[in-house]
Amino acid sequence: MSKKLTKRADDYSKWYNELVVKADLAENSAVRGCMVIKPYGYAIWEKMQAELDRMFKETGHENAYFPLFVPKSLFEAEEKNAEGFAKECAVVTHYRLQNDPDKPGKLRVDPDAKLEEELVVRPTSEAIIWNTYKGWIQSYRNLPLLINQWANVVRWEMRTRLFLRTAEFLWQEGHTAHATETEAIIEAKQMQEVYATFAENFMAMPVVKGAKSESERFAGAVETYTIEALMQDGKALQAGTSHFLGQNFAKAFDVKFTSKEGKQEYVWATSWGVSTRLIGGLIMTHSDDFGLVLPPKLAPIQVAIVPIYKNDEQLVAISEKVDVIVKGLRKKGISVKFDNRDTYRPGAKFAEYELKGVPVRIAIGNRDLENNTVEVARRDTLSKETISQDDVVVFIENLLEEIQENLFTKAIDFRTAHTTHVSTFEEFKEAIENKGGFVSAHWDGTIETEDKIKELTKATIRCIPNDAKDEVGTCVFTGKPSLKRVLFAKAY
Repeated sequence: MSKKLTKRADDYSKWYNELVVKADLAENSAVRGCMVIKPYGYAIWEKMQAELDRMFKETGHENAYFPLFVPKSLFEAEEKNAEGFAKECAVVTHYRLQNDPDKPGKLRVDPDAKLEEELVVRPTSEAIIWNTYKGWIQSYRNLPLLINQWANVVRWEMRTRLFLRTAEFLWQEGHTAHATETEAIIEAKQMQEVYATFAENFMAMPVVKGAKSESERFAGAVETYTIEALMQDGKALQAGTSHFLGQNFAKAFDVKFTSKEGKQEYVWATSWGVSTRLIGGLIMTHSDDFGLVLPPKLAPIQVAIVPIYKNDEQLVAISEKVDVIVKGLRKKGISVKFDNRDTYRPGAKFAEYELKGVPVRIAIGNRDLENNTVEVARRDTLSKETISQDDVVVFIENLLEEIQENLFTKAIDFRTAHTTHVSTFEEFKEAIENKGGFVSAHWDGTIETEDKIKELTKATIRCIPNDAKDEVGTCVFTGKPSLKRVLFAKAY
């Protein structure tokens, strides 16, 4: 297969799909809408998972695991949540297959093996978790309960795209219980901050922190806090959400606690999650027409070293020098691969690491041995320079930090250039259709106006930014009074 990609400017969607497959991140599976995450793609997810897990534990959370299957009666207990996910649910009705008497060698569902109660394959775990919490929480001494789980979920999407929207995906979901409303809101906002910190410091992906409009909230939430990122095609990506659930789930599952005053009260709840969708965001924030561009902090291989030699004697001499460099880099905590495969030429290796987004590539040949040098190429700018072997470890340590910062700065500059403030609906439509990106506009606060704008432009309210200033204005669509601007965009 040719490794050459469709250009982003020609067909962004095709470029994305080709890049995911050709960079060995993932591929479609035999199950409609489901993906196989390949080792290189999974290695990125593992690095994301490790950093997020560390951050969760630093904020007092513990990991647990809950069942994949949710009894239908439990799923229905919180009405808004059930209604919100009903159309995406896969349901188990039988528990056994049998030989088909009419079709030798084939199987059919055993009609006598029908479940007494149908099981929903979890699209999210609030129902099964809150039913469990009822047995865990009796007193204020059991609170706060701060639980996270790493899991897979199933949402039967009709239109799928690798990483961005698949019928099954991997994620983490936090579910916490608190004695007071204030504590729960603080928790939900804290996790929004955790997500934003991770996105910006590790993914080098700038995000806008804000609250969702009522129609965009999580089903069953009182408030949904979100982080919104802007992709290179001008579309927004909801990168993570944290929900203040009030007492909705506590009341649905009768989860009460005895307060310090001896009163029976319902607990206050949050839930929050990010998924493998983040890999899609990582790809679309930084990558180019040559392939992936990975921020060093999440790159499975931070440095690839390619020897250039004519015979085994030269390879042995180069390998001795490389061994010193590899040990020096690894002492610094830098992941490095010495690619001494003899089945590929150096040019093919260079192309492979460029496609896979390895942040730094080192080439070392016989002339470099004579001159005590190496050639260092950086993926973000595609530039090269010659460095003394004596200085290469410190140089690369600093270079990786520089690349991380450069990617974030570039993404910030792109977002700034693609954020448009408008006052009229004509300006709004012009920006959405021809420029893309975030459009900052006044909105009258009604669902009706939000729905009409979506119908006419396909743009939705991504969030009401946390830092939105009070600003007297008029709704961009109805002309009615408005006190704050919100961010609109077309979105994934």
